[in-house]
Amino acid sequence: MLDLPYASSIEGNTVRWGKMGTGAPLVAIHGTPFSSQVWRRVIPHLADRRTVYYFDLVGYGLSEMREGQDVSLAMQNNVMAALFEEWGIERPDVLAHDFGGATALRAYYLNGLRYASLTIFDAVALAPWGSPFVQHVRQHEAAFTGMPDYMHRALLAAYLQTAAANPLSDEALQAYSAPWLGPIGQAAFYRQIAQMNQRYTDEVEPLYGKLDCPVSVLWGSEDAWIPYSQGERLAGLISRQPCVRVENSGHLMQEDRPEAIVAAVLKQLGP
Repeated sequence: MLDLPYASSIEGNTVRWGKMGTGAPLVAIHGTPFSSQVWRRVIPHLADRRTVYYFDLVGYGLSEMREGQDVSLAMQNNVMAALFEEWGIERPDVLAHDFGGATALRAYYLNGLRYASLTIFDAVALAPWGSPFVQHVRQHEAAFTGMPDYMHRALLAAYLQTAAANPLSDEALQAYSAPWLGPIGQAAFYRQIAQMNQRYTDEVEPLYGKLDCPVSVLWGSEDAWIPYSQGERLAGLISRQPCVRVENSGHLMQEDRPEAIVAAVLKQLGP
C-alpha cells in the first residue's frame, strides 16, 4: 500500500498526499470511487525516473470527509492547482484516470496549469456520462446513506467489481472499500455520487483542443462504464496520436492491465 504521510489544508479541506522517487516531478490523479491506492502497482515502476506525487481527492481515501462538503469536480481542479503551488512544481508529467482525467483537463483549461506530458485513460471527459445507478443515488442520497452496513458493503463490492474486466482480488476490494466503510465513509461514498454532475465537463468540453505537450490516451477495450468510442473521441480532440486500445481491460486498468499504464508513461518519458 502507498503511504500518504503529508497533509495540506486547501479551501477548508485536509488533503492527504505522498511522494516517491527521484527526478523531475510526475503527478498521478485517481478517479472515483477510488483513491491514490490505485497507483500502488504503477508508481513503484516509475519512481526511478521521476519524483511521483500522489494525493487523495477531497472527500476520498484518507483526505477529509465531512457532512456538507463540496467534493464535486468543481472543487478538485482548484485543489490540484493549490497542490502544484505548494509542491513548487511547474510542467510535471501527469498521469490521470476517470475523475482524475476530468480534474487534469479542467486544471489545464480553467486554471492554466501546464504539463510536460499527459497520460490519460478511461477518463470522465465527454458527455454523456453517469450510469443509471449514479442517477438513482442522486435522487435518493439519504436512503442510500441510511442503509444497514451489510447492505452497503454488498452494494459497494458489487459496484467496484463492475469497474474491472477481471475478478478483483480480495486485497484490491479491501483497498478500495476501506475508505467508504463506517458511518463517515458510507455517507461520503453516496455524497460523492450525489455530487456527480455532467455540467462540470460540459463547461470545459468546448475548450478542448490539442494540448501543448505530448498526450497519450489509453482506453480499456472492456470498459463497461465509459465505452471505448469515448476514448477515440477524446484522443481526436486533445492528442496528436490515436487512442490506444488496451485489450482485456475494463475501466479500472490499474487492476486489469497495470503494465500497459507503466509502458505508456515510460514511452512518454523517453530514454
